[in-house]
Amino acid sequence: MTALRDSRFVRLLPLLLVAPLLSSCTRAPSVDVLGSFFPAWLLCFLVAIVLTALVRLALLRLRVKAALPLLAYPSLAALFTFLLWLIFFY
Repeated sequence: MTALRDSRFVRLLPLLLVAPLLSSCTRAPSVDVLGSFFPAWLLCFLVAIVLTALVRLALLRLRVKAALPLLAYPSLAALFTFLLWLIFFY
């Protein structure tokens, strides 16, 4: 009788170990845009790209040069993305 119970436990062990990992996938942050759901991070990224372009235009008008533009503008886009995510979805 114990061998039968042990074999059931061995078969159910992977399911018991995976269940807590799958329980956190119940709600994905998404936004309804025109009837279609988009991931929230994608919308934050798109808005961040627009904000980064506006900052670049403002810097050009003020005649301020970025020392390392290949590093500065992607970092600025990442900063805006994370800030928007924290403000609207956290």
